[in-house]
Amino acid sequence: MMKKGFLITAIVLIAFSCRKRLDNFLFSNDNSITAYLLDNYTGRTTLDVGNEYHVEDSLIHKFMIPMNFEGKELQIAAIYVGELSEIATDTVIMYCHGTADHMDFYWPRQKLYANMGGKHRFGVLMIDYPGYGLSEGTPTESNMYASVNAGLNWLKTNGLTSDRLVLFGFSLGTAPTCEVAGNASEYALAPGKFILEAPFASSEVLVQDAALLAMPASYFVNVKVDNAEEIKTATAPFLWIHGEADSYLSIHTHGEVVFNAYPHASKTAVRVPGGDHENTPFVMGYSNYLYAILNFIKS
Repeated sequence: MMKKGFLITAIVLIAFSCRKRLDNFLFSNDNSITAYLLDNYTGRTTLDVGNEYHVEDSLIHKFMIPMNFEGKELQIAAIYVGELSEIATDTVIMYCHGTADHMDFYWPRQKLYANMGGKHRFGVLMIDYPGYGLSEGTPTESNMYASVNAGLNWLKTNGLTSDRLVLFGFSLGTAPTCEVAGNASEYALAPGKFILEAPFASSEVLVQDAALLAMPASYFVNVKVDNAEEIKTATAPFLWIHGEADSYLSIHTHGEVVFNAYPHASKTAVRVPGGDHENTPFVMGYSNYLYAILNFIKS
């Protein structure tokens, strides 16, 4: 099976030969579904967390969040796991998922976080960016950030305060996480703490790594995500997790660059020997993985 990095390389080289841009190369969205199936989903996933991390149906809330973006009203799909009444008093994790498919793909991760530190210890909100799953629109960098802000606003409306928000980004989701953490005053809530798993340094480095071409990324894409720059203005405590064998986003050219760019001492690194891009929780062992995150949240 072709590795993701080689796939991106092939796409970029084709674009180069055809002189076409790849403005949405970061987004691998699937909007063909009619409903979220969660435990009944039979499509591809990268984690199988088993019954140990089961979530009771009564704690699963599926709903739509309205979002106004550039004068257009969009509906953003969301799943919250936990007691809605406890948002006003407890710590909540907002999980910003990666580039693949839609929320069914990431449901095993949401179940892990919802069961961290004991059965249903934390509330966990996940949304689909515009153009993903049942969310309306077409994905762009700007409306991805706006959709995350819509989720934050929903949490704020339900009583969450910034000091109890843990913002967690994986892969593509590290872009809105760094954006919010680095520009907190511009968003509905500022994270009390934030977590980046397998972050990319910037769209520039991502294209360069994939294409092995001495050409600026702006030749191929309009997306100008720069996590390593955004994180310089973040002040909340920061946890970084990255697989040392990540074949998609190299720990050396991406993860360590982002970690080193964070200017404060309140940061924690978890390097995972043998971990690839999407299987880090499995390689660490689910209990070890969750303990590292829980220890950070409680510290």
